[in-house]
Amino acid sequence: MSEKRLAVVTGAARGIGRAIVLELLRQGRVVAGLDINAEQLEELEKVVKQAGFSVITKRVDITDTAQLIQTLESLADEHGGIGILVNNAGITRDKLMMQMDEVDFDKVISVNLRAAFMATAFAVRSMVRNKFGRIINLSSVAGIMGQAGSSNYAASKAGLIGMTKSVAREVGKKNVTANCIAPGFIMTEMTEVLPDAVKEAAMQVIPVRRFGKVEEVARAVAFLAADDAGYITGQVLCVDGGMAM
Repeated sequence: MSEKRLAVVTGAARGIGRAIVLELLRQGRVVAGLDINAEQLEELEKVVKQAGFSVITKRVDITDTAQLIQTLESLADEHGGIGILVNNAGITRDKLMMQMDEVDFDKVISVNLRAAFMATAFAVRSMVRNKFGRIINLSSVAGIMGQAGSSNYAASKAGLIGMTKSVAREVGKKNVTANCIAPGFIMTEMTEVLPDAVKEAAMQVIPVRRFGKVEEVARAVAFLAADDAGYITGQVLCVDGGMAM
């Protein structure tokens, strides 16, 4: 029964999101992947098909609240609710604080935090009714340690942690859990563009002396989504090679 519960993943088309979709499919889940990029969603469908699975894809601008809620309502109606919500979508607009304007700040908060709030507020009603739910928010070590040049990003990721812990306290008695994954430096398109000097400096503060793989984050998500993780809630699991300890 549990494997048939619908899992919704935002920012699903590439990087960590794509890996999460594939891992949940391997666990036998029904998965809906949301993303703003139609071409990358098509690529996701191809990759999933090659792996022997099928995925529901929806092109959604998650900062458009009406569009997001309409999509989630449609999915919930079709699948008897939302069992697992993975708020993975995230963007950066890095600048030093003295150079950052409110547009840079607001955009990152809108995608990384506000959209996660709206999706969670909708999904948790379905989860409470069905007496089962797994909310998994992708935070970051930046939300724990701070990160120079990323005050907007760090604020959004720290906000996710506070929101997650609050939701966990609200709905735990309904068999609904809420947890955060806090990745460190993971090999994605986002980290690929970093200057070599930044990568080298990062490597020196990671005890395992390597960047993580998207699959390692995805397996942590799949674990927290499982029935066996029902006694884990309100936690932040750092998948960071020891960087933030």
